[in-house]
This record gives sequence, C-alpha cells and structure tokens, in this order.
Amino acid sequence: MTPEPPAPNTAGPDAAGLDAAAAQQRLRKLQSKATQLKLDLHDLAEDLPIGWEGILDVARRTYDAYAEIALLEGLAEKETSR
Repeated sequence: MTPEPPAPNTAGPDAAGLDAAAAQQRLRKLQSKATQLKLDLHDLAEDLPIGWEGILDVARRTYDAYAEIALLEGLAEKETSR
C-alpha cells in the first residue's frame, strides 16, 4: 500500500455551502472513502511492525473523513428539522 498525500480538510465553510443534493453525493463518496481508509488502517495494524510509519498518515485521513461525514450529517439534520 502506497501512502497518499493528506487530503485537504474540506469540512470547513465550503461543506456548509453545499446544496442538499451535492451534500448527499459528497456524503456517499466520503462514506466509501472512509470505509476504505478504515480497512487500510486495519491492514496496517495487522502487519505491524511492518509499515508502522504509515499509521499516523492513514489515521489522520480516516479521522478527517469521518469528521466531515459527521459535519455533513449534522447539516442534513438541521435542514430536515426546518
């Protein structure tokens, strides 16, 4: 597995500016990405001590993906409660 460069944190103001359809599409893509990152992190843990250098990078990208998912789900909740 080759480490990818860290993804920009897109959970900022741009995420709040998405319309409902774009937010749903972004959420689906993020959920897929987060699942893959979770599996990558699991694979790294299974292969320890080999590849330990990549743990922080994969963990950070996994954390960022799930943080953005939580943000988008929170925004979707606010929209549906209006």
